[in-house]
Amino acid sequence: MTIRILIADDEALLRMAFSTVLEAQPDMAAVGEAADGVQAVRLARELRPDVVLMDVRMPGTDGIEATRQVVRISPRSRVLILTTFDLDEYAFAGLNAGASGFLLKNTRPEELLTAIRSVAAGDAVVSPRITRRLLESLRPHIPDGSGAAHDERLSRLSAREREVLIQVGCGLSNTEIAATLYLAEATVKSHLGRILQKLELRDRIQAVVFAHENRLIHPA
Repeated sequence: MTIRILIADDEALLRMAFSTVLEAQPDMAAVGEAADGVQAVRLARELRPDVVLMDVRMPGTDGIEATRQVVRISPRSRVLILTTFDLDEYAFAGLNAGASGFLLKNTRPEELLTAIRSVAAGDAVVSPRITRRLLESLRPHIPDGSGAAHDERLSRLSAREREVLIQVGCGLSNTEIAATLYLAEATVKSHLGRILQKLELRDRIQAVVFAHENRLIHPA
């Protein structure tokens, strides 16, 4: 299947560069370009892209607010935040708005393409550092006490899927989970896919938040 991508950036040269890289891929197509957040939201509504490359700093409606609107009006679209600066507040704000990934603009083309394919497949693209900082930001809001909250969706998981979810909630990568649970990495990825489907979650980041909100992870 062809991954349909909307490019949102206020710099015309960057939009052209991204489009050139994407169009050279047999499984990707740049279906639209937006110069600001308002235009990005409008095109997302019209085009329903699989992935939106979203610049975080744009005039008027910025990339964070545009992301929030895009995931609301086009839930199947995945947003990949692009920024020039490696600042945690951008990452946190973007993830809280519903983004599925966070990359620097100076990322190598092959890494960008891998990230696009990952978010299109339902995974999240966030560095372990950002994930663990996200966990720290969640920590003050985790209820005291042990045991999981009574979210009926948890009953849909098998014992092994629950174990994987707990490891995801701790911020471990698929490779780390495979080593911890003595599983093949491909098996972990399959489990994660089923977990997201059963819990009706968009991506790995939502799984992290879900695990903490449902007290599967002890605050300590």
